[in-house]
Amino acid sequence: MAENKTQPTNVDPREFILAVEHPTRRADAEVLLELMEEITGKPAVMWGPSIVGFDEYFYHYESGHKGTAPIVGFSPRKASLSLYGLGNAPEASELLSKLGKHKASVGCVYVNKLADVDVDVLKELIALGHRYGVDVLDQSNEK
Repeated sequence: MAENKTQPTNVDPREFILAVEHPTRRADAEVLLELMEEITGKPAVMWGPSIVGFDEYFYHYESGHKGTAPIVGFSPRKASLSLYGLGNAPEASELLSKLGKHKASVGCVYVNKLADVDVDVLKELIALGHRYGVDVLDQSNEK
């Protein structure tokens, strides 16, 4: 079975953020790092070359594929900020409707810049996503 490409690394997330070229993305990433550390109570960890993650959960699929992944996190990509783990909880859809300008997919919420969203709603989504990850994801996948 193939090894997961996205795994925790020893790279300092703050150093990674300092190297982000786009000034708005870099500033927003600094804010997200502080928010997510404060809300989750967990330190930032680099997952692969570009994801800043907080806490982790274990997954094990029926196919036999298993591993760990960050419960919540973000990546300051060129096109937008990718936010991970915020849409997993069933209650997230109501909060996402109040977030502001964003796009959502199965695993990500995409935001052009933090100025486009309600930061208080974002904080609620981070807390909800983390709580859901701790309470549901890891426990439902323990095998």
